[in-house]
Amino acid sequence: MEKNQSKQSNNLFRLDLIKQIEKERNSSVICYITGDRDKFSTKIGDDVIPILFRHLELIGNKDNIDLLLYTRGGDMVTPIRIVKIIRNFCKKFSILIPYRAHSAGTLIALGADEIVMSKLAELTPVDPTTGHPFNPRDPINKKLIPISVEDITSYFLLAKDKIKIKEDKIAEIYENLTKHSYLDPRHLHPLALGNVYRAQRMIRILSERLLGLHMDREKERNKKTIEKIVNEITSDICIHNYPIYRDEAKKLGLNVIIPNEKLERVLWKIYLKYAEDMELRKPFNPLEILGQEDAKNIKYGAAYIESVKAQDAFYYDIRINKIMATKAPGQPPMPTVNVNVDGFAWEKER
Repeated sequence: MEKNQSKQSNNLFRLDLIKQIEKERNSSVICYITGDRDKFSTKIGDDVIPILFRHLELIGNKDNIDLLLYTRGGDMVTPIRIVKIIRNFCKKFSILIPYRAHSAGTLIALGADEIVMSKLAELTPVDPTTGHPFNPRDPINKKLIPISVEDITSYFLLAKDKIKIKEDKIAEIYENLTKHSYLDPRHLHPLALGNVYRAQRMIRILSERLLGLHMDREKERNKKTIEKIVNEITSDICIHNYPIYRDEAKKLGLNVIIPNEKLERVLWKIYLKYAEDMELRKPFNPLEILGQEDAKNIKYGAAYIESVKAQDAFYYDIRINKIMATKAPGQPPMPTVNVNVDGFAWEKER
C-alpha cells in the first residue's frame, strides 16, 4: 500500500513538472526516457512507435509539440519514424534535452525544428556498431564481436595518412583485413565489411533526410550546413561518446535554443525525478533488495513514455533467489543470489 502511494505521488510530481514545461513553452510535451542502469538498460526501439502514436492521438493536432528525451542510443532507423509521426501532429516539433541524447537520440534531434539544450545537455556523434552473422567471433566464448563503423574507417585512414600507404596498395590492405576470415577471428569476412559500409551510408542518408525535414535542401546555404553537420557527426568526430554541448551544436549550424533560468530548472528537476524513480545512479544490488527474505519478485521500470494525457512504462519482471553456498569446508555458508528476468514489456499505466 505504501509503495503504491509513493508511486502515485511520484507520478503526480512528474505530471506537475510536465504541465509547468507546457505552460512555459506554450506546447504539448511528451517525455521519452530510456534507462542506462547497468544490467537493465533500455534503448530507443521501434516498439515505441504505437505507444507514441497513442499519446499523439490523445493530444491531437497542435501548433507546438515538444519531445523531452533522455537516452544513450538505440536503433538507428527508429528516429526517423519518431520524428515523422510527431511532425504529422504539429506545425513545429522541438526536442528538449535536460541531459543526454546520445547516438540515436542525436538523430531525433536532427529532425527537430529547434533543440532546447540545458547547460548539461549533450549530443554525440552517430557511430553505429554493427552485428552480422559473418562478424568475427570471440575465440573464448564464441560470441559474435560487434564492429564499429568508425574503427574500420580509421583503419584505412591510418594506412593512408600515417603509414603513407599509396592508393594502389589499398587493395592489399583490404585483402589482409579480410583473408581467411572464416578461419581466423583476427580477420573480417568481406560480407561483414560490406555491412559496415552499408551502415555508414545509412547513417549519412538518415542524417541528411532528418535535417531536410525542416531545412530547405535546395538553398545553397542549407546544403553546406547540412553537409557540415552530417560530416561532423558521422565521421569527423571519431570518438563515439564525445559530448557535443550546446555551444558546439550551435556552431555546427543546428537551431539550438538556450532555455531561460526557470525552464532550465524544471528540465533538470524532471530528469532528476526520472533518475530517482528508475535508480539510474544506483548500482543494482540484489542482496540489498532481498534483505532478510530468501526470494522476491520485483518489477523494475526501465523506460517511460509520459504526457499529460497518458503514461506507459517498460518493466522488467525480475525474480531474485538467495542461495546459501558453502565456500570451503569449515567455513560458514556465504549468500549468493540468482537473478532471472522472467519477462519484459510495455504496460499502459493510464
